[in-house]
Amino acid sequence: MDWQYRETVLAVCTFALFVTVFGRVAVSPVVPEIAAEFGLSNALIGAALTGMWLAYALTQFPSGVLADRYGERVIILTSICGTGLTALVIAGAPGFGVFVLGTVLLGAVAGLHYSVATALLTRIYDDIGTAIGVHNAGAPLAGLVTPVAVSWVAVRHGWRLAVSLTLIVALPIVALALRRVRPTEPRRPERSLREQFAPEPILRVLSRPTVVFTGVIAIVAEFTWQAMASFLPTFFTQYHGYSTTVAGVLFGAYFLVQGVLQIGVGIVADRFGRDLATGGCMLTGIVGFLLLVTGSKLALIAAGTLLLGLGMGWGAAVFPRFMDQLSDNERAVGFGLFRTVYMTVAASGSVAVGLLADLFGWGVAFGFLTVLLGLVCGLLAANRLFGLDY
Repeated sequence: MDWQYRETVLAVCTFALFVTVFGRVAVSPVVPEIAAEFGLSNALIGAALTGMWLAYALTQFPSGVLADRYGERVIILTSICGTGLTALVIAGAPGFGVFVLGTVLLGAVAGLHYSVATALLTRIYDDIGTAIGVHNAGAPLAGLVTPVAVSWVAVRHGWRLAVSLTLIVALPIVALALRRVRPTEPRRPERSLREQFAPEPILRVLSRPTVVFTGVIAIVAEFTWQAMASFLPTFFTQYHGYSTTVAGVLFGAYFLVQGVLQIGVGIVADRFGRDLATGGCMLTGIVGFLLLVTGSKLALIAAGTLLLGLGMGWGAAVFPRFMDQLSDNERAVGFGLFRTVYMTVAASGSVAVGLLADLFGWGVAFGFLTVLLGLVCGLLAANRLFGLDY
């Protein structure tokens, strides 16, 4: 496979990830408008969004199975098209029931992309940490762009048109994928879906010590990421007293740094080892949290935000670590299974940290996250010192 085509596939996968994250993030900036129109509490809308995130997590494993049966290109195209179309369901919802249906469906189809695209990239790249880092950059870029674009359109044209932006963003990426990405051969077209969902091979993958060890790291890191995505702007306004505008700028900087610098995390993981890169992310995140909690000047808060953004780029090191434990034939299904398990368990991050903040304040809540990152450092150190080979 020539270099230029590999780069094209990587670019298309990155843009596709941008679309799927754009669709999931597009609802958040217009929650007050949706609540006002449907006469709902924030809790009810929050429940709908929780359904979206849960559906996203649960489709990671089936996406790998479907890719083995039908080929990665078909699944990636389905995810992009589905994200755009289900955004229209949300935008056209006549009531709360259809809104909930749309958000859950959006999460499900958006969830088809990531595991499949990552498995495809690991097949065509040798430096998979670098490739995954570039691919992952599509997510924080969407996190930076989406709130600005959606808020701007919502103010002028209403929340429904704002949410519909997802389809407008998706269409050119669909055209690009159709034109530039060749059809991919299914890995296991002869196997029935019942065989691929059989529990025995699933348990064999999940019971490997190296997979369990990597899974614990991913759960802790994702737990922290979910909390940051949910509450970092609120922390800036409630703990430090910054305006919504300043909080938004800092939050955007967090996403931007995470997107750009995790490419460097992937390069370090390829050249110097997965665990070194992962440990570096955890230590950087710890320093970032300490600056955010103890700092009083804006310069220190900004520095803490940037360090935390780098720390949350852990995926470019942790995901290749998991891929290293699988054979080529196991990667699509295995990585999807891995994603479903760790994301489902880690989904409680937002609820847990929000509860800690309500009961004990933001200092304790963020201190708890700092301890969790320290736990990962301890696990990596023990694995190295005692030669456990996990």
